[in-house]
Amino acid sequence: MNHYIGPEEILRKKREYLIPCAYHFYNQPMQLVRGSMQYLYDSAGKEYLDCFAGVSVVNCGHCNPEITKAICDQVNTLQHTCTIYLTENIVNLAEQLARLTPGRLQKTFFCSSGSEANEGAALLASLYTGSSEFISLRQGLHGRTKLGMSLTGLSMWRTDNTPVGGINFAPNAYCYRCPLNKKYPECDLACANEIETIIKTATSGKVAAMFVEPIQGNGGMITPPLDYFKRVKSILDAYGILLIVDEVQTGFGRTGTFFAMEHYDVEADIMTMAKALANGTPVGAFTARAEIADVYTRPGASTLGGNPVTAAASLATLHYLTKHDLPGKAAVLGKILKDGLIVLQQKHPIIGDIRGLGLMIGVELVYSDKTPAIKETDFILEEMKNRGILVGKNGPNRNVLAFQPPLVITAEDLHRLLNNLDDVLSLIEI
Repeated sequence: MNHYIGPEEILRKKREYLIPCAYHFYNQPMQLVRGSMQYLYDSAGKEYLDCFAGVSVVNCGHCNPEITKAICDQVNTLQHTCTIYLTENIVNLAEQLARLTPGRLQKTFFCSSGSEANEGAALLASLYTGSSEFISLRQGLHGRTKLGMSLTGLSMWRTDNTPVGGINFAPNAYCYRCPLNKKYPECDLACANEIETIIKTATSGKVAAMFVEPIQGNGGMITPPLDYFKRVKSILDAYGILLIVDEVQTGFGRTGTFFAMEHYDVEADIMTMAKALANGTPVGAFTARAEIADVYTRPGASTLGGNPVTAAASLATLHYLTKHDLPGKAAVLGKILKDGLIVLQQKHPIIGDIRGLGLMIGVELVYSDKTPAIKETDFILEEMKNRGILVGKNGPNRNVLAFQPPLVITAEDLHRLLNNLDDVLSLIEI
């Protein structure tokens, strides 16, 4: 019988030894001790259906046996050398990414997190263009480093009192709460057109790149209209500005395609990725067209980036995703989830908006006057946890329920989720 210290002792040690920025969900949190595909288990033996996937990380499921075996085999053979020595996994992984990423993306630099990947992409864009300014979107999230925070358009994550300069923010395509008080499609994508105004009026004209997420995860699952990014790209191309697509949350089958930008039929100049690439092993990467990548010639390294174990985990993850067509399954299951949520919306007026693609769905909870239902969101998370179902929350006001389950979840699991959510929503009076 395993002995666990339990939630209360973890909280005590957390208060004493962790920097307090490391927050946690729930008023009554549990200690998670084990995972198996779409399920998690706590120290008391209770099972939970995971509908958040460690924030869009374990797309292939917790402790996936095939991926775990690849990791263990590699750990027992060669764990670390750094990129100053030749190993095979890193080049095989880069080759696979060149095959799987859309468009002409070809050459990759590996690191250990999405934050590092976005830092590296920004550096590469500056090297290629000779410019140093950037444009980002309101409600975007691009990392916890100094530059990543400065590129982030969510005040709760901008904890640096002296952010990096030379960054301008464009209105995002938040159609439910249009920042320009317009309505799609009559708006003629005014939010995208505003990017040109920003280039002309708020920058020096020396803009290296624009950062975008195909779906803004932390921003509240903001999902632009399908013609939005084509307009954005045409504006950027006219001014010689690169498009950096942050697929840290959206990549690797999550939205029903291997990469979310495929829905929009727009080619990134540089793509960043992390999270689901190695199904839980720390990883980050940025991939670029060859002519862009080839300007980065001065020495660069990431001590642990693309190490043999991480690369083995990533290769096994890509193999599992493609062998089991998890992107295709995410598209089918995502429709089941979205259709079920629409039924609940007709029954529960607290559901203001439902948005997303594949198994990346957000449900914005609001009062009758459309103000955010923040307290109710926390209540729902706690009650669903008590019923053995884990969901997330995000958005500037943290009033958006986030559904990002492992892609190995089943239709039966989703019906269980929807039935329990229906019951919990019925407990709310607004």
